[in-house]
Amino acid sequence: MSEHVKIVEVGPRDGLQNEQQFLDSAVKIELVNRLAAAGFPNVEAVSFVSPKWVPQMADGTQVMAGITRRPGTIYSALVPNMRGLEGAQAAQVDEVVIFGAASEAFSQRNINCSIAESMTRFEPVAAAAKQAGLRLRGSISCALGCPYQGETPVSAVVDVAERLLRLGCDEIDVADTIGVGTAAQVARVMRAVGQITDLGTRVSGHFHDTYGQALANILTSLECGVRIFHSSVAGLGGCPYAKGATGNVATEDVLYLLHGQGLHTGVDLDAVVDIGQWISSQIGRPTASRAGRALALKRA
Repeated sequence: MSEHVKIVEVGPRDGLQNEQQFLDSAVKIELVNRLAAAGFPNVEAVSFVSPKWVPQMADGTQVMAGITRRPGTIYSALVPNMRGLEGAQAAQVDEVVIFGAASEAFSQRNINCSIAESMTRFEPVAAAAKQAGLRLRGSISCALGCPYQGETPVSAVVDVAERLLRLGCDEIDVADTIGVGTAAQVARVMRAVGQITDLGTRVSGHFHDTYGQALANILTSLECGVRIFHSSVAGLGGCPYAKGATGNVATEDVLYLLHGQGLHTGVDLDAVVDIGQWISSQIGRPTASRAGRALALKRA
């Protein structure tokens, strides 16, 4: 195989926002810079959500102002509403991320509205983002399971994907927010989504590793034709909606898998191992990446 796979590094945003340790802006800036230098084409850097709800992301403006932008790198920000979009635009991000859920129960508990209402709220945000020439990405939370209502119907995922496409999203994330998905489930969901859009260029897999299934789910997604995946350096983060849930699958583990398959990512695995060791020391816990630990020990 000689195909290319795009890795979206989400550690600085999706990872750090769920870490208990609050990091200084200078550390976040260095993390984003080091990840971009390692070759990631897309770094999810910040969030413009109310600091009341996500205090760890309160310094998004400072982080974006402090980074050294690498030509060709897409710097993304999560935005929940028009106010968030205005902040993202002022910070000159390249891509904004809007988020819905495939679970009604999760949507109600997470953003206090129905799925349909959440999409209506995002209509002006999406329109303004596209008018401003920003890339638009839509994330589907709980695409494989919900902590409140169990397994998510495939039809619900397809419905939200269709809604996001109508809003103009350039890319759609199928996200296993609590990491309960299995390979068979992933195959059903990805094939169904593939009926309404191109899996190779418009759909990404966002897998948490709570039940140790993330790498298997990535392999299954690859077999279905998906060529975009999200991962978090050192396995940063957790999920606040599921007790004991781990964060996104570790970037080092994903790179080790993909490179072993003969796939190209353009990302320097050795550099990512070093970044994982460094950021783990900053938050005061060992890396959650098994490949990262093994490769670091091998070099020691």
